[in-house]
Amino acid sequence: MAELDRRSLLQSGAAAALAIAAPGMARADDTTGISATEIKIGSTTSLSGPVSALGIQDRVQEAFFRMINEQGGVAGRKIKYLYYDDGFQPPKTVEQVRRLIESDEVAFLFNMLGTAPNSAVVDYINKKQVPHLFLSVNGDKWGDYQKYPWTLPFAPSARIESQIYAKYALAQNPKAKFAILYQNDDLGKDYVAGVRDVLGADFDARAKAVPHEVTDPTIDSQIATLKASDADVLLSGTTAKFAAQSIKRAFDIQWKAMHFIASGAASITGAINPAGPEKAVGVISSAYVKDANDPQWANDKGVADYTAFMQKYFPEGNPKDAYCIYAYTVALVLMQIFKQCGDKLTRENIMAQANNLRDLEIPTLLPGVKVNTSPTNHHPLRQVQLQRWEGAGWKRFGDIIQGAQL
Repeated sequence: MAELDRRSLLQSGAAAALAIAAPGMARADDTTGISATEIKIGSTTSLSGPVSALGIQDRVQEAFFRMINEQGGVAGRKIKYLYYDDGFQPPKTVEQVRRLIESDEVAFLFNMLGTAPNSAVVDYINKKQVPHLFLSVNGDKWGDYQKYPWTLPFAPSARIESQIYAKYALAQNPKAKFAILYQNDDLGKDYVAGVRDVLGADFDARAKAVPHEVTDPTIDSQIATLKASDADVLLSGTTAKFAAQSIKRAFDIQWKAMHFIASGAASITGAINPAGPEKAVGVISSAYVKDANDPQWANDKGVADYTAFMQKYFPEGNPKDAYCIYAYTVALVLMQIFKQCGDKLTRENIMAQANNLRDLEIPTLLPGVKVNTSPTNHHPLRQVQLQRWEGAGWKRFGDIIQGAQL
């Protein structure tokens, strides 16, 4: 990995030590998908369907791996990245994941998108003992290392994020009532659970939660129902398309509630611009990745390296898109795993090193946000900072918040 070090893509770190293998690891030398010249990585995403805006992540990572290959690859091997469109339809995800594992014989799966799609295949993947790394999801259940020892998410848990939002809202208004729009799946239900954690026995008296389906054309009726509850706080626990609709609809009906949206839906391209930047003023979200739109990072090396990568390897992409810098960030963490593996590239060791990240600082994460994993910690990120939309960009405020301290 000398090529990577020269490029300073990763922060220097201590020499890697082999981690204790996660439960369920039985084989000692499974090199499926790894040859003397190649490493095959697989993914599924949504290049079509209701959340297709998020599919840009895999295209960014395809460009990233092309850059790595030009620099000499990983331990002398070139990365072959195979990703297939599932349209955010779980039956299609099942079909494509079986194709990746049984036909393409990938070494591992990386950054697969979506709660429902991943839920449809997680048991199968763990039974096959294939590393299922850095899912693009926010659900709390993905950190269950006992049930899913081969699965590792990346982003902070939606439940932790929701707890942070609720505590902040109550600090501003101790008598606040909550309205929760949530996607009717594990992701959305975590946002409800987070508010319930904070309100406790008062939840039923002080909160109203209304679900929507990912196939719904609009959520106008849900927003109307929630507004009628006279809530002071609106929490949109959903993906970018519906967060955009909730921002726009709340503005149009002059609902002045304090409005929180999921960090995964805070993309300017995916949510703010479709809603109308002027209609989103005052909306609050959370962040853990640097915002390439923020002038604060104009001279930041991490953002500069990312921007240069985008210009050279993915010029058709928008470097200001939060999904793009997120994808780049996750790919940098994967490079650290490869670095720790050295030349011992087996499924077991890839998973062991994914479980052995210690205070890892990535140049596109916010200062103070560190990646930590272990065989019994499958929540790599637990830290966020609140941010408010101010019309032309997000403005972060307050301190870095450690979710585990809630």
